[in-house]
Amino acid sequence: MACTFRLAAPTAKVGLPEIKLGLMPGYGGPQRLPRLIGEARALDMVMTGRTMEADEAQAIGLVHGIADDPEAAKAYAKRFTCHSLPVLGFARAAVQRALDLPFHEGLKVAADLATLAFRTEDAVEGMAAFEKKRQAQFKDR
Repeated sequence: MACTFRLAAPTAKVGLPEIKLGLMPGYGGPQRLPRLIGEARALDMVMTGRTMEADEAQAIGLVHGIADDPEAAKAYAKRFTCHSLPVLGFARAAVQRALDLPFHEGLKVAADLATLAFRTEDAVEGMAAFEKKRQAQFKDR
């Protein structure tokens, strides 16, 4: 749950079964889970200890996808790793901060990060590539 992107094997079973042992989930599970799937679903999982199949985990947003081998996982990652790494970091930070801040403060953070992204060499390259209708060649600067 702490990963930016989460993939599951088709045979994966996902859950927080600690309650069945007289324990509660640790390591941030009760804080991360409701942020990923909502309070109602998180309460159901935590308080019943039930596990779910990979396809259900994907349907509720607990995992982003199902990958049946390492090549499928690499194909998933290639959807975004072709973009500017610094700008991917800015975008990730904006989304993550959106959960922690009031809306108006989140807008300010996003605007600040967008300004930083606009100042990268990759932004210049990306806009030039768009104008010339070619694929951008990012240098991660």
